[in-house]
Amino acid sequence: MKLISQLSKETGTPVHTIRYYERYGLFKGKKDPNTITNNYTWYEDEIIEKLELIQEAKAIGFSLSEIKVLIDAWHSKRLSVEKKKEILEAKIREIDERINHLKTMKKMIAEGIKDVERDNC
Repeated sequence: MKLISQLSKETGTPVHTIRYYERYGLFKGKKDPNTITNNYTWYEDEIIEKLELIQEAKAIGFSLSEIKVLIDAWHSKRLSVEKKKEILEAKIREIDERINHLKTMKKMIAEGIKDVERDNC
């Protein structure tokens, strides 16, 4: 069990980010019911793995709401390899759609620049 400061140091995740993720419902710390002098929250070692998974998922484009749906099932290995593959392939398709949309926007802007250069605006 670790305090939030220890968790932050071990994962490189700022304390306020850990608190945000906890409020968002991505994981939950525990209070010691026998302790009444402080209000410390303790985090199990598995939270380190969850924080790493959250960071990796964010880096490849998953939103926190998508991560919230997946994290417990993914972490507890309730998802089959095929299901995990399906989820990642769907994210690739989504990224490809965004790339195509951005390319279209880029073409429109380039055409706008040409119009400005020709004094058509």
